[in-house]
Amino acid sequence: MPPAARTDAGSALSTRSAWHDVPRFQVRRFAEIAMAEAPELAEQIMTEIRREYPHLPLVLDESGEPMALIGIRRAIEVFVQHLETAEGRPTVPPGVFQEFGRGEGLNGRSLDSLQAIYRMGVRLAWRRFADIGQRVEIPPPAMYELVDAGYEYLDGLVDQSVRGYAEAAARQAGERLRLQRRLMELLLAEHHRGDPAEALTERAARIGWALPKKVAVGVLLRPAREAVAPAVGQGVLLDLEYEQPRMVVPEPEAAGRSDLLHRALTGWSGAIGPPVELADAAKSLRWAEAAVALMQRGLLPSGEVLYCTEHTEALVLLQPEELIDDLALRCLAPLAHCGPTHGRRLAETLLAWLETRGGAPEVAARLGVHPQTVRYRLRQIRELWGDEIDDPDRRFELELVLRAQRLKGQLEDSRREQ
Repeated sequence: MPPAARTDAGSALSTRSAWHDVPRFQVRRFAEIAMAEAPELAEQIMTEIRREYPHLPLVLDESGEPMALIGIRRAIEVFVQHLETAEGRPTVPPGVFQEFGRGEGLNGRSLDSLQAIYRMGVRLAWRRFADIGQRVEIPPPAMYELVDAGYEYLDGLVDQSVRGYAEAAARQAGERLRLQRRLMELLLAEHHRGDPAEALTERAARIGWALPKKVAVGVLLRPAREAVAPAVGQGVLLDLEYEQPRMVVPEPEAAGRSDLLHRALTGWSGAIGPPVELADAAKSLRWAEAAVALMQRGLLPSGEVLYCTEHTEALVLLQPEELIDDLALRCLAPLAHCGPTHGRRLAETLLAWLETRGGAPEVAARLGVHPQTVRYRLRQIRELWGDEIDDPDRRFELELVLRAQRLKGQLEDSRREQ
């Protein structure tokens, strides 16, 4: 904005300021000299930038002139023109400074060096303007206002660059997500045409992902529709585009990996499949999906991210539900006429006997009942199943279906520390 005292809101000009008190002929003379020297000043600033930042890329326009030099010269001219007219705010030249920021973003640099360059340019411009001010006898208070105006103008240039930087960062992030999604699709595919190793290597290299020997695949449940992505770190591949987001964890058994995931996934729920070879990632995904399905049915704990390896029994016994239910109908048919309560107690006693392989005292201690009660129930069990209860295969089937029923909550979990 032109040199002037600012209001508390910083957006309006006061009617009185040291710069406005300078006679118009002096202001015009100042502007004429500054405009005439703008090309030389721009060259000086450009030379100093190249000296301080020799590795800064030099981009040329169609005529072969450095775009940075064009931008600097145009920025000086706009500012000087505004000093003379003093109407509204100076309009920051669009395009060039936005392109500077875009270039920093695309080349993976921060905006710190660019802002340092801008500040250096303002300092050099101020020295030249101070010299011109002395030549045309501009009072010092007015020149101090000119410094303030210059730095406010600088803020506008920085805003342009930040906008370009943000656009570049967003474009890069979008491209990385696209490439990462393609990598995950190939990694988690059940079937491949030919050997996928070469394609995996190429896709992983494009996002800088080192191919691990082992992975574990997670399936997540969102805590809310607009939940912020968990900060799982760059090494973990995360795709939030799925209704149930997917996650590929490299080297899941590495030291500190589980602690990092636990912190990052606080507030989320879901399941992480077993560690597998890279080529078998789809298998880990299947187990994670199965665990999430059990969570949604209330058969596994919800509200946290589970590890499938810690819930193997439930996954093995509850996932093939139709097969286990059919086996239960056949194996537990002798209990059909015992009544619900008595039948459940006999089933719990039978399971305790199968698991302990002990006599009435051991089973009674497990169930928390009197040994004589257990003897009575065991006699009934033998009467119901007969000699089949001594068959190892039938005992194995009975234990399977009874454990499955316990996992479903149909039988009381009587397991205790002995």
